[in-house]
Amino acid sequence: MTAPIIHIVDDDRSYRTSVSRLVEAASFRWACYESATEFLERLPIQGPGCVLLDLQMPGLSGLELQDRLAQAAPLLPVVFLTGHGNVEVFVRAMKAGAEDFLEKSAPGERLLETIRRALLRYDANASQHDRVSELQALVASLTPREAVVFDLVVRGNRNKEVAYHLGTSERTIKAHRHNLMEKLRVRSLAEAVSIAEKLGMLNSRTRPADR
Repeated sequence: MTAPIIHIVDDDRSYRTSVSRLVEAASFRWACYESATEFLERLPIQGPGCVLLDLQMPGLSGLELQDRLAQAAPLLPVVFLTGHGNVEVFVRAMKAGAEDFLEKSAPGERLLETIRRALLRYDANASQHDRVSELQALVASLTPREAVVFDLVVRGNRNKEVAYHLGTSERTIKAHRHNLMEKLRVRSLAEAVSIAEKLGMLNSRTRPADR
């Protein structure tokens, strides 16, 4: 398994050096960046890790980089480091998914504890990402008609109702349900609904089915 990397993004060279020595003494690998732009230029980041991110830097701020990482590197947890506490900024950072928000004067052991927690979060994020990718592949294996049946049944439509929507027989719908359940590797409707929930399929309204 690839060892995690602690990505230190801060425009203060002395602080980068101090933190890199701390994490190295704790047997972590590390990489330093003097700006948010430099970090973005190194993307995509491969393998596990977390980001220690200065809140205020010339150019892109820490919050702006956090926004970009939500799309560019969503698995990497972000820990904000700041020399000045600010409740409003703290709330915004945490709502956007930050792992923690520490003042730079925080004890080294507290920072290391936060890093360890962030790495556990990375593992959880990666596992969830892998599971979602697996489920997406299973759903993609359905035929167009099976996909429509799946969409309808997980929203609570009975076989008779699905058959009416699609202008076919209930027996045909039962056959489609049997096939899609096998392809999705589930044995119950509840498991099928769980897949749809995990993929966000139930967040949108049902499209009118073609008859």
